[in-house]
Amino acid sequence: MTTKEHPHSISISHYDANKSFIDEKAIWAAINNAAAPSAEQVRQVLAKARQCQGLSIEETALLLQNQHEQLDEELFAVAREVKNTIYGNRIVLFAPLYVSNHCANSCSYCGFNADNHALKRKTLNQEEIRKEVTILEGMGHKRILAVYGEHPRNNVNAIVDSIQTMYSVKDDKGGEIRRINVNCAPMSTADFKVLKTAAIGTYQCFQETYHQPTYESVHLKGKKKDYLYRLYAMHRAMEAGIDDVGIGALFGLYDHRFELLAMLTHVAQLETVCGIGPHTISFPRIEPAHGSAISEKPPYEVDDACFKRIVAITRLAVPYTGLIMSTRESAGLRKELLELGVSQISAGSRTSPGGYQDSEQDQYDAEQFSLGDHRAMDDIIYELVTESNAIPSFCTGCYRKGRTGDHFIGLAKQQFIGKFCQPNALITFKEYLNDYAGPKTRAAGTALIERELAAMSPARERNVRTCLAKTEAGERDIYL
Repeated sequence: MTTKEHPHSISISHYDANKSFIDEKAIWAAINNAAAPSAEQVRQVLAKARQCQGLSIEETALLLQNQHEQLDEELFAVAREVKNTIYGNRIVLFAPLYVSNHCANSCSYCGFNADNHALKRKTLNQEEIRKEVTILEGMGHKRILAVYGEHPRNNVNAIVDSIQTMYSVKDDKGGEIRRINVNCAPMSTADFKVLKTAAIGTYQCFQETYHQPTYESVHLKGKKKDYLYRLYAMHRAMEAGIDDVGIGALFGLYDHRFELLAMLTHVAQLETVCGIGPHTISFPRIEPAHGSAISEKPPYEVDDACFKRIVAITRLAVPYTGLIMSTRESAGLRKELLELGVSQISAGSRTSPGGYQDSEQDQYDAEQFSLGDHRAMDDIIYELVTESNAIPSFCTGCYRKGRTGDHFIGLAKQQFIGKFCQPNALITFKEYLNDYAGPKTRAAGTALIERELAAMSPARERNVRTCLAKTEAGERDIYL
């Protein structure tokens, strides 16, 4: 698997990795200064958000502190508007592939923690990886998030070998994995350069909590205890030439207002120092996990209503950043969050090594957290089409054409996504319908494609119909 080199180099400004850029006093000052904003102040921020230019920390704090319940619907309406303007109705689908649950860290919230001696530990060998990928391809997946426990056995060379194996697997219908994103321990710049040779997509790593005292209290041992080393992981990744990175916070460990503003501070820091912010932001909430210290109510519980506001506000604050929602959340809540700003979701997920091969009962003894959405891939797609009028997208064209990092964001701001990603979503969805969909999904999906074609300009419709005809005839991996 190869990819074209990004046409732009990444210029990294000087930074001091021994000093945190998360200013706790400044963040709390922004929160306190925005206490009890007036309805007029909130509406002024929402009016600015409609321009799709993002929001400052202070403006975001005003939305977070809003006490006017009737304005929540106005917030949600603007979030839907911004989401539709930039991303249209396409939803990118992926699946996690857990390669290893061996971990050398002891994190109080995670089932993989090193002190959980009841966990069945496993690191997949190359043949087991092939079997997992074969199953995922049989579902129709084209994107994988490869997940590795933070352990010395999951060194960069082992990770590269496993990724090469994933890319090599082809099914009998011509299915293949075309983009592999990676969630693994932070590395040195030198190791990130080795990781880049595997033609990865996005490098993903969550700070978990940006509040340093809380961070130190929930990370009890292991390299992950080093707050600053993790905080600057994305700087080192970009120094190594990986220009698509994904950040996130684990909501429930500390005050959600602080976490969101700190995460946006991280975005601003990357934009200032590296010239480009994160490609994606994820929103995991603490879920029960066998063997973790947090088995019931998290320290700072975020209920569904608050969670919806977090996602909507983030969409307005960083309009061109992809927002990811995992199967931690229920099917019903995920449906609502899609409308409020989420642009990527996992489907048919398992969160244990070998989970796609093992029976459902066995995999619970080795999973990282409890799933909220247990539906099969085809059922999720059917609901996306019939209830959300969404286009399930498997497109990876930008990645293979080198349209990543600042190049992608620049194009997105020129409404590139609507011009190219929307048609490409239809073409890759046609692949899925032909090769993997059940009868009712195929019928509903075909009707959706026709509706989308009817709304296009005549020239674009002709171009897309030509590609769809080639797909129908058996060609694969076609994109504009």
